[in-house]
Amino acid sequence: MKKHIWLTFDLSIYSDYEGMYYWLDTMKAKECGDSTATFDFEYKSDLIIELTEAIKNNVKLEKKDRIYIIFMTKDGTLKGKFIFGKRRDAPWTGLASESEDDIA
Repeated sequence: MKKHIWLTFDLSIYSDYEGMYYWLDTMKAKECGDSTATFDFEYKSDLIIELTEAIKNNVKLEKKDRIYIIFMTKDGTLKGKFIFGKRRDAPWTGLASESEDDIA
């Protein structure tokens, strides 16, 4: 089976960028902005497991590295999932909150 994937990666400064870029090149991935790519991925039975293994076999990941994928499910909805790492607080969290000085 084949699935179209969008992949974002947040790697630490000493991470294996060369391995990631090489693997993305073998996937014929297209660039979609900083640390974002899109490509078709061939798998046999389980997309998440097989994609995770393919990355592990080609990229040396560090403890704080994160990889997030977005793909279309069989019913046509988009799904996103961290396959390495987890969600963090966003850098913009709290910036839109009103301070006491802003309240009239």
